[in-house]
Amino acid sequence: MGSFGDNGGDSPHDGGSPDDLPELPEEWGVIVIPDDLSELADEVRAVRAELAISAPHTRWERFAARPAVRRLRRIASAGVRAPVLIISMALLVTVASLFASAWPGPARSPATQRTATTTNDRGTTLPALELLGPDGKAVALRGQLPAVILLTDGCDCKQLVDDTITAVRPEIAVVTVSAIRPTAGTTPPTGAAPQRLGKTVRELRDPTDELRKHFGLSAPDGTAAAFLVDRGGEIVRKELRIVSILAIKADLARL
Repeated sequence: MGSFGDNGGDSPHDGGSPDDLPELPEEWGVIVIPDDLSELADEVRAVRAELAISAPHTRWERFAARPAVRRLRRIASAGVRAPVLIISMALLVTVASLFASAWPGPARSPATQRTATTTNDRGTTLPALELLGPDGKAVALRGQLPAVILLTDGCDCKQLVDDTITAVRPEIAVVTVSAIRPTAGTTPPTGAAPQRLGKTVRELRDPTDELRKHFGLSAPDGTAAAFLVDRGGEIVRKELRIVSILAIKADLARL
Protein backbone atom coordinates (compact mmCIF):
# COMPACT_ATOMS: atom_id res chain seq x y z
CA MET A 1 0.00 0.00 0.00
CA GLY A 2 1.38 3.39 -0.85
CA SER A 3 1.83 6.44 1.30
CA PHE A 4 0.57 9.94 0.53
CA GLY A 5 2.69 13.02 0.45
CA ASP A 6 1.78 16.65 -0.01
CA ASN A 7 3.51 19.95 -0.12
CA GLY A 8 2.48 21.17 3.30
CA GLY A 9 5.92 20.89 4.84
CA ASP A 10 4.86 18.22 7.42
CA SER A 11 7.37 15.83 8.86
CA PRO A 12 7.70 12.38 7.30
CA HIS A 13 5.43 9.64 8.57
CA ASP A 14 8.36 7.87 10.30
CA GLY A 15 8.97 10.85 12.48
CA GLY A 16 12.26 11.85 10.90
CA SER A 17 13.25 15.45 10.29
CA PRO A 18 12.62 16.93 6.83
CA ASP A 19 15.51 16.84 4.39
CA ASP A 20 17.00 19.72 2.44
CA LEU A 21 15.11 18.92 -0.79
CA PRO A 22 13.07 21.78 -2.29
CA GLU A 23 9.36 21.67 -1.90
CA LEU A 24 7.29 20.29 -4.78
CA PRO A 25 5.04 22.62 -6.79
CA GLU A 26 1.53 22.91 -5.45
CA GLU A 27 -0.04 22.22 -8.88
CA TRP A 28 1.35 18.68 -8.72
CA GLY A 29 -1.19 17.95 -6.00
CA VAL A 30 -0.97 14.83 -3.88
CA ILE A 31 1.78 12.39 -4.89
CA VAL A 32 1.28 8.70 -4.12
CA ILE A 33 4.42 6.58 -3.76
CA PRO A 34 3.46 2.91 -4.11
CA ASP A 35 5.08 0.27 -1.90
CA ASP A 36 5.40 -2.03 -4.96
CA LEU A 37 7.31 -0.34 -7.77
CA SER A 38 5.81 -2.77 -10.26
CA GLU A 39 2.66 -0.68 -10.09
CA LEU A 40 4.60 2.02 -12.01
CA ALA A 41 5.33 -0.29 -14.96
CA ASP A 42 2.75 1.38 -17.22
CA GLU A 43 4.17 4.82 -16.53
CA VAL A 44 7.71 3.56 -17.15
CA ARG A 45 6.76 2.06 -20.51
CA ALA A 46 5.02 5.26 -21.56
CA VAL A 47 8.04 7.40 -20.62
CA ARG A 48 10.43 5.00 -22.41
CA ALA A 49 8.28 5.04 -25.54
CA GLU A 50 8.25 8.87 -25.52
CA LEU A 51 12.02 8.99 -25.08
CA ALA A 52 12.49 6.45 -27.87
CA ILE A 53 10.46 8.61 -30.27
CA SER A 54 12.17 11.90 -29.46
CA ALA A 55 15.73 10.67 -29.10
CA PRO A 56 17.92 10.36 -32.26
CA HIS A 57 18.41 6.77 -33.39
CA THR A 58 21.44 7.05 -35.67
CA ARG A 59 24.81 8.75 -35.36
CA TRP A 60 23.88 11.21 -38.12
CA GLU A 61 20.62 12.13 -36.36
CA ARG A 62 22.51 12.68 -33.10
CA PHE A 63 25.00 14.85 -34.99
CA ALA A 64 22.22 16.84 -36.67
CA ALA A 65 20.48 17.34 -33.34
CA ARG A 66 23.39 19.30 -31.92
CA PRO A 67 22.65 23.03 -31.35
CA ALA A 68 25.54 24.23 -33.52
CA VAL A 69 24.39 22.06 -36.42
CA ARG A 70 20.81 23.26 -36.03
CA ARG A 71 22.02 26.88 -36.22
CA LEU A 72 23.97 26.11 -39.41
CA ARG A 73 20.90 24.47 -40.91
CA ARG A 74 18.81 27.53 -40.17
CA ILE A 75 21.46 29.82 -41.76
CA ALA A 76 21.72 27.59 -44.85
CA SER A 77 17.95 27.49 -45.19
CA ALA A 78 17.80 31.29 -45.10
CA GLY A 79 20.65 31.52 -47.65
CA VAL A 80 18.87 29.20 -50.08
CA ARG A 81 15.50 30.88 -49.62
CA ALA A 82 16.71 34.27 -50.97
CA PRO A 83 18.06 32.99 -54.37
CA VAL A 84 14.95 30.86 -54.84
CA LEU A 85 12.80 33.94 -54.27
CA ILE A 86 14.86 35.98 -56.77
CA ILE A 87 14.66 33.25 -59.44
CA SER A 88 10.92 32.92 -58.89
CA MET A 89 10.42 36.68 -59.32
CA ALA A 90 12.54 36.65 -62.52
CA LEU A 91 10.45 33.82 -63.95
CA LEU A 92 7.24 35.66 -63.13
CA VAL A 93 8.49 38.85 -64.80
CA THR A 94 9.57 36.88 -67.90
CA VAL A 95 6.24 35.12 -68.21
CA ALA A 96 4.38 38.41 -67.71
CA SER A 97 6.43 40.12 -70.41
CA LEU A 98 5.74 37.25 -72.84
CA PHE A 99 2.02 37.54 -72.22
CA ALA A 100 2.20 41.32 -72.63
CA SER A 101 4.03 41.04 -75.97
CA ALA A 102 1.61 38.41 -77.28
CA TRP A 103 -1.49 40.24 -76.12
CA PRO A 104 -3.03 42.26 -78.97
CA GLY A 105 -2.82 45.95 -78.22
CA PRO A 106 -4.93 48.80 -79.57
CA ALA A 107 -4.77 49.31 -83.28
CA ARG A 108 -2.25 51.92 -84.31
CA SER A 109 -3.17 54.54 -86.78
CA PRO A 110 -1.01 54.19 -89.88
CA ALA A 111 1.79 56.69 -90.14
CA THR A 112 1.39 59.36 -92.73
CA GLN A 113 3.41 58.40 -95.78
CA ARG A 114 5.56 61.17 -97.16
CA THR A 115 5.95 61.17 -100.88
CA ALA A 116 9.64 60.70 -101.46
CA THR A 117 10.97 63.10 -104.03
CA THR A 118 14.60 62.57 -103.04
CA THR A 119 16.13 59.13 -102.63
CA ASN A 120 19.62 57.84 -102.10
CA ASP A 121 19.66 54.89 -104.50
CA ARG A 122 23.13 53.44 -104.14
CA GLY A 123 22.81 49.82 -105.17
CA THR A 124 20.40 50.57 -108.08
CA THR A 125 21.99 50.38 -111.50
CA LEU A 126 21.16 52.26 -114.66
CA PRO A 127 19.40 50.01 -117.21
CA ALA A 128 21.29 49.16 -120.36
CA LEU A 129 18.83 50.83 -122.73
CA GLU A 130 19.43 52.06 -126.23
CA LEU A 131 17.76 55.37 -126.97
CA LEU A 132 17.63 57.43 -130.12
CA GLY A 133 19.94 60.26 -131.07
CA PRO A 134 18.73 63.31 -133.03
CA ASP A 135 19.60 61.48 -136.23
CA GLY A 136 17.37 58.54 -135.31
CA LYS A 137 20.24 56.14 -134.68
CA ALA A 138 20.49 54.02 -131.53
CA VAL A 139 22.73 55.36 -128.76
CA ALA A 140 23.64 53.33 -125.66
CA LEU A 141 22.43 55.09 -122.53
CA ARG A 142 25.41 53.73 -120.60
CA GLY A 143 27.85 54.66 -123.34
CA GLN A 144 29.18 57.70 -121.48
CA LEU A 145 29.70 57.30 -117.71
CA PRO A 146 29.86 58.83 -115.19
CA ALA A 147 26.91 61.00 -116.10
CA VAL A 148 24.06 63.16 -114.91
CA ILE A 149 20.88 62.04 -116.69
CA LEU A 150 17.99 64.50 -116.80
CA LEU A 151 14.47 63.52 -117.90
CA THR A 152 13.11 66.77 -119.22
CA ASP A 153 9.67 65.90 -120.63
CA GLY A 154 7.15 68.69 -119.96
CA CYS A 155 9.77 70.81 -118.22
CA ASP A 156 11.17 74.21 -119.10
CA CYS A 157 14.59 73.00 -117.99
CA LYS A 158 17.02 75.09 -120.04
CA GLN A 159 18.38 76.86 -116.96
CA LEU A 160 18.70 73.54 -115.08
CA VAL A 161 20.58 71.93 -117.97
CA ASP A 162 22.93 74.91 -118.38
CA ASP A 163 23.67 75.03 -114.63
CA THR A 164 24.32 71.29 -114.55
CA ILE A 165 26.75 71.48 -117.46
CA THR A 166 28.58 74.29 -115.69
CA ALA A 167 28.70 72.44 -112.34
CA VAL A 168 29.97 69.03 -113.48
CA ARG A 169 33.62 68.10 -113.92
CA PRO A 170 34.89 67.60 -117.50
CA GLU A 171 34.83 63.79 -117.19
CA ILE A 172 31.11 63.75 -116.25
CA ALA A 173 28.64 63.75 -119.14
CA VAL A 174 25.28 65.51 -119.05
CA VAL A 175 22.57 63.48 -120.80
CA THR A 176 19.10 64.88 -121.41
CA VAL A 177 16.33 62.41 -122.23
CA SER A 178 12.97 63.39 -123.71
CA ALA A 179 10.24 61.70 -125.68
CA ILE A 180 10.20 64.71 -128.01
CA ARG A 181 12.66 64.98 -130.86
CA PRO A 182 15.26 67.72 -130.22
CA THR A 183 15.08 70.85 -132.28
CA ALA A 184 16.82 70.32 -135.62
CA GLY A 185 20.18 71.97 -136.02
CA THR A 186 21.03 72.17 -132.30
CA THR A 187 22.75 68.80 -132.10
CA PRO A 188 25.26 67.11 -134.40
CA PRO A 189 24.21 63.80 -136.05
CA THR A 190 26.21 61.80 -133.51
CA GLY A 191 23.84 62.79 -130.73
CA ALA A 192 26.51 64.73 -128.89
CA ALA A 193 25.78 68.40 -128.32
CA PRO A 194 28.52 70.93 -128.94
CA GLN A 195 31.21 70.79 -126.27
CA ARG A 196 30.90 73.53 -123.65
CA LEU A 197 34.15 74.27 -121.89
CA GLY A 198 35.30 70.71 -122.52
CA LYS A 199 32.04 69.16 -121.20
CA THR A 200 30.22 66.27 -122.91
CA VAL A 201 26.49 66.83 -123.48
CA ARG A 202 24.10 64.33 -125.12
CA GLU A 203 20.48 64.87 -126.13
CA LEU A 204 18.66 61.54 -126.47
CA ARG A 205 15.08 60.65 -127.30
CA ASP A 206 12.98 57.98 -125.57
CA PRO A 207 9.77 57.87 -127.67
CA THR A 208 8.27 54.91 -125.73
CA ASP A 209 9.20 56.27 -122.27
CA GLU A 210 11.17 53.11 -121.43
CA LEU A 211 13.38 54.93 -118.90
CA ARG A 212 10.41 56.55 -117.16
CA LYS A 213 8.59 53.19 -116.99
CA HIS A 214 11.68 51.42 -115.65
CA PHE A 215 11.81 53.71 -112.63
CA GLY A 216 8.03 53.87 -112.20
CA LEU A 217 7.89 57.63 -112.65
CA SER A 218 4.60 59.47 -112.94
CA ALA A 219 3.53 61.50 -115.94
CA PRO A 220 5.44 64.75 -116.59
CA ASP A 221 4.35 67.50 -114.20
CA GLY A 222 6.55 70.47 -115.16
CA THR A 223 9.61 69.27 -113.23
CA ALA A 224 12.60 67.18 -114.29
CA ALA A 225 13.97 63.92 -112.88
CA ALA A 226 17.70 63.59 -112.26
CA PHE A 227 19.90 60.48 -111.94
CA LEU A 228 23.53 60.70 -110.86
CA VAL A 229 25.32 57.61 -112.21
CA ASP A 230 28.89 56.66 -111.36
CA ARG A 231 31.48 55.04 -113.66
CA GLY A 232 30.20 51.52 -112.88
CA GLY A 233 26.59 52.33 -113.77
CA GLU A 234 25.43 52.56 -110.17
CA ILE A 235 22.95 55.31 -109.31
CA VAL A 236 24.29 57.26 -106.34
CA ARG A 237 21.46 59.80 -106.24
CA LYS A 238 17.96 59.93 -107.66
CA GLU A 239 15.89 63.12 -107.60
CA LEU A 240 12.36 62.54 -108.86
CA ARG A 241 11.30 66.20 -109.03
CA ILE A 242 13.92 68.85 -109.58
CA VAL A 243 13.80 72.42 -110.88
CA SER A 244 17.17 73.73 -109.67
CA ILE A 245 20.78 72.52 -109.65
CA LEU A 246 20.88 73.19 -105.90
CA ALA A 247 19.09 69.88 -105.24
CA ILE A 248 21.96 67.78 -106.64
CA LYS A 249 24.97 70.11 -106.66
CA ALA A 250 26.40 68.75 -103.40
CA ASP A 251 26.19 65.16 -104.71
CA LEU A 252 28.10 65.76 -107.93
CA ALA A 253 31.37 65.21 -106.07
CA ARG A 254 30.34 61.58 -105.42
CA LEU A 255 30.51 60.66 -109.10
